[in-house]
Amino acid sequence: MSQGKSIFTVFILFFFVNSAFSAHHMVSEQLPEAEGQALIDYVTKTNNYQNWPLWPGTNKLYEGQHPHGSFLTTYVNKLAFEAIEGRAGTLPKGSVVVKENYSSEKKLTAVTVMYKKPGFNPEAGDWFWLKFTPDSRIEKQGTVGGCIGCHRSVKTNDWLFTGPVR
Repeated sequence: MSQGKSIFTVFILFFFVNSAFSAHHMVSEQLPEAEGQALIDYVTKTNNYQNWPLWPGTNKLYEGQHPHGSFLTTYVNKLAFEAIEGRAGTLPKGSVVVKENYSSEKKLTAVTVMYKKPGFNPEAGDWFWLKFTPDSRIEKQGTVGGCIGCHRSVKTNDWLFTGPVR
């Protein structure tokens, strides 16, 4: 076999292996539907949020306030993290923000999630809202009036209180 054919063969093999890996990676990272149980399964099983980075500039158990709790820990997926770090102005579709809500005794009382799903609710930044208990029981989901009403005051920061995205 000539050297030219060998290089061509290696290139073709690389192309197919790389394409197969990329396709597998894309499928394994598919985001959930805007539905409570699907999102809980995604953030607790498929892509466990506790392995994600914290919101830039925060630590675990930072001081919180009503309605979320006395102490908070906020995790963000890679898409959200990169947008926040880069001061993108808005978080891209597929961004997920997970906030653990703790009592004054530092006991986990709830987990609240914001999930940016294009077309879900354009009037509220396309955010899907979710609140669930430590045992994964859904308390609120979807277009939650209380969440939207409060977060409306920071809609110029993509509906996010935790820190600036601009």
